[in-house]
Amino acid sequence: MDTEPIAVALKFGFLAVLYLFLFWVARSAFRELRRTSMPAPEATGFHPIGPGGRAAATDASLVVTRGGGLEPGERFDLFGGISIGRSNDADVRIEDGYASGAHARLYSRGANYYVEDMNSTNGTFLNGRRLDGEAELNDLDEVRIGDTEFRFELEGPGVE
Repeated sequence: MDTEPIAVALKFGFLAVLYLFLFWVARSAFRELRRTSMPAPEATGFHPIGPGGRAAATDASLVVTRGGGLEPGERFDLFGGISIGRSNDADVRIEDGYASGAHARLYSRGANYYVEDMNSTNGTFLNGRRLDGEAELNDLDEVRIGDTEFRFELEGPGVE
């Protein structure tokens, strides 16, 4: 009995099953990618705004008071949040030897604004105290990164 044609048929059968399996895995992966077009909020640092959105008087700015190669009085709108650091990818790029590439970020959650140190080497200071993690910002709070200082200002109706 000649077994060679059976061996060839089994090899082709095995290859067909293997290719069908790979096709099924790729198709499942593409379906999953299509379903998860937005990353989970906890993975991005973005947090959902609760019912009613943001309060009317919560537009805010970060104002340069000194340092960082920035002009004193220069304002940065905090709508959508900003990152601060020496990196070209930072929203507010500062020239400060004590700053990390991605040093800190400011963002809103609900009607409040927060500052967060991004595990920088030299730390972020809020009103003269070293910041660990994140902290809520109040009107006229001082944020310092190395020799660069900023003032947080709330704007809008109801804020004096």
